[in-house]
Amino acid sequence: MSFEPRIVGFLCNWCSYAGADLAGVSRLKCAPNVHIIRTMCSGAVEPEFVVKALQHGADGVLILGCHIGDCHYQYGNHRAKKRVAILRRLLSYLGIDPRRVKLEWVCASCADDFVDVVNKLTADIKELGPLHGGGKDR
Repeated sequence: MSFEPRIVGFLCNWCSYAGADLAGVSRLKCAPNVHIIRTMCSGAVEPEFVVKALQHGADGVLILGCHIGDCHYQYGNHRAKKRVAILRRLLSYLGIDPRRVKLEWVCASCADDFVDVVNKLTADIKELGPLHGGGKDR
């Protein structure tokens, strides 16, 4: 039986969620492993949300926002970028491979980019293995 990772995706309402929706409407082939949580902004994703997702069974977390300079809240994506950098250091300290958390920018008309990011992260997490019970983190 092959491992299928569980990935929680926090997607910005204005860009990334629309890009994901376009991928679905366009019937693009995308790994079904990401469970989407729609947020108003990538900057609203608290580090605690990511840690909690990993503690409660997620093998990876994807945070998608508007491209730098295109944030509907001006600096939300800058905040997300800073938070994720700090979060990755914290995860390393906790013994969790920081590659399990991915931050990317996907625009509303970028369905192909959404699919590429999801498929790449899914493949990366498959290579790392399950976080709970047998991953390569420790």
